[in-house]
Amino acid sequence: MVSERDGEGARAAPAALTDDPEHDTIGSPRPPGRRTGLILATIAAVLVALIVWHVVSRPTETRGTPPQTVSVAAARRGDMPVTLDEIGTVTPTATVTVLPNASVSGYLTHVYFHEGEDVRKGQLLAEIDPRPYAVLRRQAMAALAKDEAMLAQAQYDFSLYQRLNAKQAIAAQTAVDQKYLVQQQTAAVAADRASIAQYDLDIAYCHITAPVSGRAGLRLVDPGNYITGSASSGIVTLTTLQPMLVQFGVAQNDLAKVAARFSAPGGKLPVTAFDSSTNQPIATGTLYAIGNQMNTGTGQTPMRATFANADHRLWPNAFVNLRIVVDTLRGATLVPTKAVLTGAPGTYVFLVRPGNTVGIRKITLGPSDGTNTVVTSGLRPGDQVVTDGTDRLSDQAKIRIAGRPGGGAGGGEHHGHHHP
Repeated sequence: MVSERDGEGARAAPAALTDDPEHDTIGSPRPPGRRTGLILATIAAVLVALIVWHVVSRPTETRGTPPQTVSVAAARRGDMPVTLDEIGTVTPTATVTVLPNASVSGYLTHVYFHEGEDVRKGQLLAEIDPRPYAVLRRQAMAALAKDEAMLAQAQYDFSLYQRLNAKQAIAAQTAVDQKYLVQQQTAAVAADRASIAQYDLDIAYCHITAPVSGRAGLRLVDPGNYITGSASSGIVTLTTLQPMLVQFGVAQNDLAKVAARFSAPGGKLPVTAFDSSTNQPIATGTLYAIGNQMNTGTGQTPMRATFANADHRLWPNAFVNLRIVVDTLRGATLVPTKAVLTGAPGTYVFLVRPGNTVGIRKITLGPSDGTNTVVTSGLRPGDQVVTDGTDRLSDQAKIRIAGRPGGGAGGGEHHGHHHP
């Protein structure tokens, strides 16, 4: 007999066998979190589809890297000097150590120059006590007076002996002896006069003058010292600063170009001197002389350039950079040097193309002056090249030109043509 309780259990059993989606297993309900995950996954898939559709449907101009802002310049025709860059040493036109003459010695009584001042040729620099030579000169004058008197006496006697000999009043030998005595006295007078001239010269040498114009260095001896011409270190060194010379060497491969230009009629090679630290021009001059042989150790031929040095910017024994103009290229194609790049393609520039794009253009270079560079092949006058903003450029990249309305190339259709 089945109870009422058991009947309720029997009636509940068929409900456990239903296929309700809210239940995972027989008699147990499905967890609500799984249904939520399915909904979120569906939403995410829809969002991804919308993003992909938006990217694909955007205009071509808005995709990828934005245009790079650059500065450009046009290649142009112009003249380019062909130069050689060398290192030179500044050498004075003359460097003279002022010494007393070897024939004089004595105490240095006066110094008339100031250290570091410019002096003129013939200017009085110092003085040695001249009094000993003045005394010797007076002695020579006295000897001259004595010998002149003896010469006059000998000449008178010789004239008398000639008359007596003509009358055969004296021996002929006496007249001959007197003749030779006159000659001896004449020689003695000449010797006295030479001694006086020497003492005059010694007195003049006691007054030491500048042998050349130039700048005085530091004083090498003080007044009061006894100095001699044969054992003196000198009184001062004079250096001629105007004009100034610069000595340098040119390699064997460049010698022919320099020599040809130097020997041409009216061919003066301009030379510019640059400061060794700032690379700024400090003086201009011309090639002065070419040496007569090559240095086998360096493979260079020594040369000298002369500079007026009016502002004294060239200093003796200083090192300077030199630029020698040996030729000039007329009507060459020039581009700004900063537009020239070197990398995997070789030497190249970024050429502005139609449609505000750039392309890599390989070029061949000629001489350069630092600001502009000659392009011997790869470009034509009028082609526009990128001069600034090349760091992030690549072939076919889009650009915006700085300073132009809308960033247009401004004639790129004309200048962006291809070359063979």
